[in-house]
Amino acid sequence: MIIKIKNYSKRIVSIILLILIFLINLSIEYSKYLDFIDEEIYETKVEVLNIYEKPTNNILRLKAQNFDFFANIDKSEDIKKFDVLNMTIVSLNISFLDYLKGFYAKTIYFDKIEKTPKFIDKIIEKINSNHEDEMIKELFQTLFLGTSISKELRDICTNYGISHVVALSGFHLAVLSFTIYWVLYFPYSFFHQRYFLYRNKKYDLILISLVFLFYYLILTDIIPSLLRAFVMLVLTIYFLRSNIKIVSYTNLFFTFLIVIALFPKFLFSLGFWFSIIAVFYIFLFIQYFKNLNKYFQIIFFDFWMFLVFNPIVHLYFPQTTYEQFLSIPINILFAIFFIFEIFSHISRFGGCLDWYIKIFLDYEMSSYDVVTPFYFILIYMICSITSVFNKKAFLVLNILLVFFNLYLFHCLIQNNPQQEITTLKIV
Repeated sequence: MIIKIKNYSKRIVSIILLILIFLINLSIEYSKYLDFIDEEIYETKVEVLNIYEKPTNNILRLKAQNFDFFANIDKSEDIKKFDVLNMTIVSLNISFLDYLKGFYAKTIYFDKIEKTPKFIDKIIEKINSNHEDEMIKELFQTLFLGTSISKELRDICTNYGISHVVALSGFHLAVLSFTIYWVLYFPYSFFHQRYFLYRNKKYDLILISLVFLFYYLILTDIIPSLLRAFVMLVLTIYFLRSNIKIVSYTNLFFTFLIVIALFPKFLFSLGFWFSIIAVFYIFLFIQYFKNLNKYFQIIFFDFWMFLVFNPIVHLYFPQTTYEQFLSIPINILFAIFFIFEIFSHISRFGGCLDWYIKIFLDYEMSSYDVVTPFYFILIYMICSITSVFNKKAFLVLNILLVFFNLYLFHCLIQNNPQQEITTLKIV
């Protein structure tokens, strides 16, 4: 009982501390915001993260030192992805909330400036040198470095149901940590046997792997979903050393608090929320299906995760295709593919599968759009959270996910594949 009280007290103190850190970082962001709106005209250096082509103009997604924003630009301008610009924008009528979320700004003047080469630019050049097709180059830039993708490639990934595979997250971090661990294992074992046999070899290798992963996190400019995965990995290692249960909702909760405390603006990151929700459902799966046959679990896990996540995905990405079922085998095989591509790109044979990837990307799919209504998501999320404490709620959750997916793919059979967006109506 005394131990439980002590642990409870530590958790309360940790939560209060994280809230204080959150408020401090939020006040720092607000101070930056006040500097931004101090004058109506604001000049800054920006990097072009993405370009969205429109009929009359292009929309640029831009990254300044303290914030991200969008701006219009004439189609005739020779601006490319990753270019660096010196830009003057209007900062009038931009709220603090917009500043955190990302906003649209009117451009007064811009000028392309010479970019100082960074290590990540050399990696991008290395990736590009392995391929000829522009979309495949973009795919591997995103897959390895988390760069923004074009609308065309994003739609392809959505139609295949593999957006979570392309976006850097815990899945990629797990594969990378596994790869780094085993690449270092035998060289480190050599020195371990001769010079410091007294040390815990596995723990040392994990710590060394964490250093490499932290550098990778910085290299990718701290992608929210990747940061969530890294923080959770660090907490997991700490919990293991402290003999604390690692697969727990407490772990996920503190991961959320730590990330938000350090970066308050990540509250508005869709990728971060998807990452948190995905881990929540993984824990829910483990809680209720952990006694299933292990070989059956591998197949059933990906199938169940595909079904349980569909209602949430269709709240933001309404495209539905038969090919989305391919995401199940792709999830299972992706780890092998990812590791193979890492080493093949290092060896300059990264283009050996380009012919097959090109067929995959060029394949034409018929799709229809269904947007999950807010009231259904509300009920769905209440059942999801209640499932942590109540088995009957978990049963209701599974009934809802089966019902939703049956309706979803029933519409694919019955309706015109090219119809406009339809709001799912459940009575």
